[in-house]
Amino acid sequence: MSETSLPTRCGYVAIVGRPNVGKSTLLNHMLGQKVSITSRKPQTTRNNVRGIKTDGTNQIVFVDTPGLHQGQKKAINRYMNQAATSAIRDVDAVVFLVDRLTWTDEDEMVAQRLEGLRCPLIIAINKVDKVDDKNSLLPHLQVLGERFPQAEIIPLSALRNTNLDRLEALLITHLPESEHFYPDDQLTDRSSRFMAAEMVREKVTRQLGDELPYQMAVEIEEFKDDGKTLHISALILVERDGQKRILIGERGERIKQIGQQARLDMENLFGQKVMLKLWVKVKSGWSDDSRALRSLGYDDV
Repeated sequence: MSETSLPTRCGYVAIVGRPNVGKSTLLNHMLGQKVSITSRKPQTTRNNVRGIKTDGTNQIVFVDTPGLHQGQKKAINRYMNQAATSAIRDVDAVVFLVDRLTWTDEDEMVAQRLEGLRCPLIIAINKVDKVDDKNSLLPHLQVLGERFPQAEIIPLSALRNTNLDRLEALLITHLPESEHFYPDDQLTDRSSRFMAAEMVREKVTRQLGDELPYQMAVEIEEFKDDGKTLHISALILVERDGQKRILIGERGERIKQIGQQARLDMENLFGQKVMLKLWVKVKSGWSDDSRALRSLGYDDV
């Protein structure tokens, strides 16, 4: 059968799991390009980020979600849980990502949210390349199979690209026949301004995850293309003066390094030269202020 005679398929697939289990890494490797930021710190992803994988007649629209986590003390925590929960609605399949042999209270919370799921469920056991004794996976697979008898289970390694082709092939079988939702060359539904802000936030999180946990956001104030160069100005919001001093660093060295790293990622994504300017501003209490969160774009659920 030729490709032209194959049915055209398209659908949505949500990637869910607890924080820091590797959802964004999985999405980026499935796409073959970075669209969702990553770091070793939990709750790096704050918004639902859609990544689009088109291969011939098949188009998978992945939804990378914030990690479902316990404790919703601040408005931004409640927002992230709501964003993750909303992604499960009206999708064609759900990938529940878990970490090797580990099962935490937060994994259990995700499992409870998936009870009564009406679409196909795939449980992806991530980081199996780090399991020395592969036989130790068998009891874990059995427990998961008994807990989720309707689910299909795939061991994989997102970072090493192990079994990702098998996961993609399985997902395609669950896609409905449909015209593609997006142009075949489109990689994400997020705007260039959003992607630029996320790249700055990733570099800050990677450098200052312990010193500046979650009280930081990025707002793009200028995004102008003169035909040769993208001129981008980004405002980094923190909650206290001490955080601002840490972020800027001695003689401005840390903010300079963050800017250099973010600029290189932007040039790779946008395919042109980028002039990036970063500013730091103290905005006390923004992460627990619903109005401030909406103004920063945390309102898409």
